[in-house]
Amino acid sequence: MSAGELTGKVVLISGTGSGQGRAAALAFAKAGAKVVGCDVNVQGAEETVSLVRAAGGEMLSLHPADVTEPEVAARWVKMAVDAFGGIDVLYNNAGSLRARGPFAKSTLEEWNLTLRYELTIVYVPTMAVWPHLIARGGGLVINTGSISGHTEILPLRSAAHGATKAGVIGFTRMLAAEGALHRIRSVSISPGVIRSGATERYWTGDAAARAVGAGMVAKIPMQRHGECEEIASVAVFLASPGASFINGTDILVDGGMVGVSYSPISA
Repeated sequence: MSAGELTGKVVLISGTGSGQGRAAALAFAKAGAKVVGCDVNVQGAEETVSLVRAAGGEMLSLHPADVTEPEVAARWVKMAVDAFGGIDVLYNNAGSLRARGPFAKSTLEEWNLTLRYELTIVYVPTMAVWPHLIARGGGLVINTGSISGHTEILPLRSAAHGATKAGVIGFTRMLAAEGALHRIRSVSISPGVIRSGATERYWTGDAAARAVGAGMVAKIPMQRHGECEEIASVAVFLASPGASFINGTDILVDGGMVGVSYSPISA
């Protein structure tokens, strides 16, 4: 993506306080977009704004902001419209896995929290943005799925996570069907094993956590984890003119983990 290719575009990105959201804010701003972020993490959100502006980009942020709350999502959208006159892209990046471990030991509370912070957190901002995309004459919704929406990734366990991410992928397809009437595209990105603050324990934590990380990487044909910037670059491409015919699909960014039944072999 060349610098300036998204000049004039207004992009909302949730969860910009760290990880994939921060990487996306930097990447979209570098491409010339005006970024409006949000996060529950005030310090992280402010740091991202500073990083974007230091690099010459343009960014605003609403924080703290829990966009599962309709009134908060509405304020976030209003911030973008008031500042920049409209919205072109919504990137539903934010999410939080609230249920881990064997299904038999899971609880209804964990299930409900996972639904809220992995599926409702996509629905509510999209509902708030939708009329503005229609008024704009089109736009793009990017939703964050996961390889867990396609396959198990043992030794990491979370039935709730798999269910919600499959829901995000299905929701994206329905949005694409309805949005086509208004020139609104909807695409989901399903990251694989990505190193970020949220997953750092799998690389530098205790022995049990590192064993989970090693177990997941062992299933990847490329034999490495991915980086946040590798997800961000796909999101930026989807917003570019070169991706204008991509709609209603899920893009796996996983090093081949889902597509290849992999067992280490010698060359």
